[in-house]
Amino acid sequence: MHELHITESILRIALGAARDNGARRVTAIDLVLGELSSVVDDSVQFYFDALSRGTPAEGAALRFRRVPAEARCWDCEHVWPVRAPLPESCPRCGGLRLRVSGGQEFLVESVDVD
Repeated sequence: MHELHITESILRIALGAARDNGARRVTAIDLVLGELSSVVDDSVQFYFDALSRGTPAEGAALRFRRVPAEARCWDCEHVWPVRAPLPESCPRCGGLRLRVSGGQEFLVESVDVD
């Protein structure tokens, strides 16, 4: 359900970009989503289609780009891509001292207007 509030924000940003640039409509929105962000693309698309109806953003394409997360083992320095659920140990050495980075991003990267 948090996708509803997220999508409202996306629409507000896109409409603001159109207004600030004197554009009549929004044609596309590029979104960056981290693999661990828990945002579901299909839900955002569903809410966007409903919320944008009758606005200058109606029919705009949502383009999703996923950013991977990676884990690093502090014991053997092994680095590998991860997804939820996160690993409890290093697949190479079994070490438990892991650092996860990236994959939390969520942002509107660009808005195309006409």
